[in-house]
Amino acid sequence: MKYRKCGLVLSAATALATGVATPAFAQSGAGAADDSAIVVTARRIEERLQDVPISITVLNQEQINNRNITTATELANYTPSLTSNNRFGPDKASFVIRGFSMLETTAPTVGVYFGDVVSLRATAGTASGNGAGPGNFFDLQNVQVLKGPQGTLFGRNTTGGAIILVPQKPTDDLEGYVEGSVGNYDLRRVQAVLNVPLADTFRVRLGVDRQKRDGYLNNKSGIGPKDFGDSDYISARLSMVADLTPDLENYLIARYSRSDTNGHMFRLVACNDGSDPLDQPTGRGPFYAPLACEQVDRQNARGDGFYDVENVVENPFNVLEEWQVSNSTTWTVSDTLTIKNIVSYGEFRERFHQNIGGENLSSVLGLPFASTIVRHLPGRYAAAQSTFTEELQFQGNSVDGSLVWQAGAYYEESKPLSGGNTTFSQGALFCTDVVQLQCENGFPGALGLGLGSLGLVQNQVKVRNIGFYAQGTYEFTPQLAMTAGIRYTIDRTVGQGGRVTARFPTPNTPVGGCANPALASVGTTLNPMDCFSEPFVEKSKEPTWVIDLEYKPVPDIMLYAKWARGYRQGGVNPSNIGLEVWDPEKIDNYEIGAKASFSGAVRGYFNIAGFYNDLSNQQLQAIAIGCTVQLCGYDSGIPGARLIINAGKSRVYGIEVESSVSPTPGLKFDVGYAYLNTKLQEFDPPTLQPGGVYAFIRPSAEGGALPLSPKHRVTATASYTLPLDESIGDISIGATYTHTAKSVANDTVPAEFGVMPASDLVNLNLDWKAVAGSTIDLAAFVTNLTKEKFPVNVAGNWSSNGYESWVTNVPRMYGLRVKYRFGAN
Repeated sequence: MKYRKCGLVLSAATALATGVATPAFAQSGAGAADDSAIVVTARRIEERLQDVPISITVLNQEQINNRNITTATELANYTPSLTSNNRFGPDKASFVIRGFSMLETTAPTVGVYFGDVVSLRATAGTASGNGAGPGNFFDLQNVQVLKGPQGTLFGRNTTGGAIILVPQKPTDDLEGYVEGSVGNYDLRRVQAVLNVPLADTFRVRLGVDRQKRDGYLNNKSGIGPKDFGDSDYISARLSMVADLTPDLENYLIARYSRSDTNGHMFRLVACNDGSDPLDQPTGRGPFYAPLACEQVDRQNARGDGFYDVENVVENPFNVLEEWQVSNSTTWTVSDTLTIKNIVSYGEFRERFHQNIGGENLSSVLGLPFASTIVRHLPGRYAAAQSTFTEELQFQGNSVDGSLVWQAGAYYEESKPLSGGNTTFSQGALFCTDVVQLQCENGFPGALGLGLGSLGLVQNQVKVRNIGFYAQGTYEFTPQLAMTAGIRYTIDRTVGQGGRVTARFPTPNTPVGGCANPALASVGTTLNPMDCFSEPFVEKSKEPTWVIDLEYKPVPDIMLYAKWARGYRQGGVNPSNIGLEVWDPEKIDNYEIGAKASFSGAVRGYFNIAGFYNDLSNQQLQAIAIGCTVQLCGYDSGIPGARLIINAGKSRVYGIEVESSVSPTPGLKFDVGYAYLNTKLQEFDPPTLQPGGVYAFIRPSAEGGALPLSPKHRVTATASYTLPLDESIGDISIGATYTHTAKSVANDTVPAEFGVMPASDLVNLNLDWKAVAGSTIDLAAFVTNLTKEKFPVNVAGNWSSNGYESWVTNVPRMYGLRVKYRFGAN
């Protein structure tokens, strides 16, 4: 294979950065390795971590701070078996556990919960929402990562697992803190928390988190801002607890966050010069590839670095805004029965204007343009969705406490706001005002006949989930127990939308029509609503379950074995013309594990789990190439698409280990390891109908690994608290080493671009608590100490556009924090 590439591609090595994820202890300091203090809510009740037959990783707020975690991507960097899909930047990343990843427009494979309620749903094509965005990682009790399907007790059915962000609950003390951070890339962050007991029965907690940081991607085009990959968010949270009676508690959480950045940019790294007859670009690739090669030459001539990019959008931005209110009312009826009602409502909105591929192409007119520029319609949103949930839960114990059980009903409804998702998709056009349709073809004349087009898209998707569940654990003896749970879920997704393709045979004079050939009778139109088809509906009813056996040969050792059925609902994307609907997927998870604790002179724990998963009717992302005159005899006006189809069957197996040891007071070692072996066993795409908008679907390689699933991940942390007098304070130092094996990001492009290489990284932190006996804490942190540079995802445009682009990792970051505590804190 011959192609031209940036010189930097050869020097880029390593893959996703990770660190250690160790349990969160109620005690602080390196010596706090008492597992009895670790409390989790993985089964919707408070339990000791070592008593829960689930593979779980927990991080407390101190560990989150030391690792400078502010986004989903950064959380994934520190948790074995957890990775993130950050193809559209860290603020919009989604989670991947044990190889099960969320694709654009699908339901999440990993459910994210803030307290008792699920995260807000979004249905945009860039996987926004459905995760833990910026501003959610402050003033937390802990973050719990549950691995494997958790479909019986949690709101949404998922195949990968669940992540629970547990906020700090208002306390009876007047307390709080103010914390300021500074760092490289002009990092500035301020956090403030105030806890006030207004009465014996009423407590309030208010927190604010504000961060700004310059971007680390340098824009070399001279068009638009000087950098990308910046951070600029504000988050606020209000929590209130009211003891209405001695047996009745009401807990309300209201939270808001807004992120307003330049967005994230791909870096164009190679072009297909067509010299290999077996690797020729298709579709619009033959037109774009020579221009991409010019950009590669331009970058190499300048000596561009790994974090240098070229932008063509004059005013790029990405604005994410969400708010949510949740209310939990708990009635302790008796010592054996508790009734809890959980209700929530929230809204998610996104606006963006971005160059998706990172290319800055010069047309024959000498004007800069890109193959794909996407933005929301003025006055509308790229994503706008509300989410309402209601859950009634019963918890209790019976048979003299031998049976602990819970049962309930769950309802969730997500509706479009403000007309749903509305976007422009601009390709091979030079536009002076895309809103007013002032554009001209980037390839005029016969060369570009039908090439330049503008897609105007409007979609609306409504989702409803209903679930009924029951689960119980029966203790036959103090050593032997069994858990059985079942859930019956009823899902319904309704989607409707329209797409107009506008062309410009004459500059600034658009001619448009429906992209769906079935609606060709509509005639000329520039209004997507004229092209709305009948609603597409996907419905399913499925049971899920879990059965596990737990045995404790001695009090400090638990052995368990379980079988869990997981399920992920299907969905609808009206933009995928001809393949708008996909069905649910199912997973059978077989798992065995052991959890051991030890105390005495050497204290700690050792947890291990082995699992095997069968995934059927798998939802896969397939690359479809749009019809051109060369491929189909006509041009559909759609360059291509990433379709969601049920075409796969996979198997996944692996081992997860987490251990913590304190050999001496003040010294602690934490080690985490994950082995993951994934394989796509079958790929059977649907047949495309003649006369459609797509020419063909690129096949995925049977026998290959699932995306974003590194086979090995090792995390190791050593921390030491100096033996100093209390009058000096507590000084601790810590270092984290991480290794992540290579992983596949996209198997439809050459391996040099689609496989993310392995990485070895080092992070450091230094903490001085209660400086000189005061209420002031100081801290310093460094992430990616050795300045490792590596790609974390790929655009996947090699065949369709004739070039390839990467998402780059975050460079070395360092900073200082000063915290002032007051009151009981």
